[in-house]
Amino acid sequence: MGLNKKQKKQIDVARQKIQKLRQRLTGAKSQMDDPQEVTKLEQEIAAQEDMIKKAQDGS
Repeated sequence: MGLNKKQKKQIDVARQKIQKLRQRLTGAKSQMDDPQEVTKLEQEIAAQEDMIKKAQDGS
């Protein structure tokens, strides 16, 4: 069974968030004003990737 519209939308939104978070992560790594921000952004990316995996596995 394939993904329904809601799952596809959730995955699409999560991928967009990941893209923005990765851009912020690159900036945070280059400036390193707040080392905890890098960790926080990496955790947010991991959480979004986990959500995508769960949505795909739950289909």
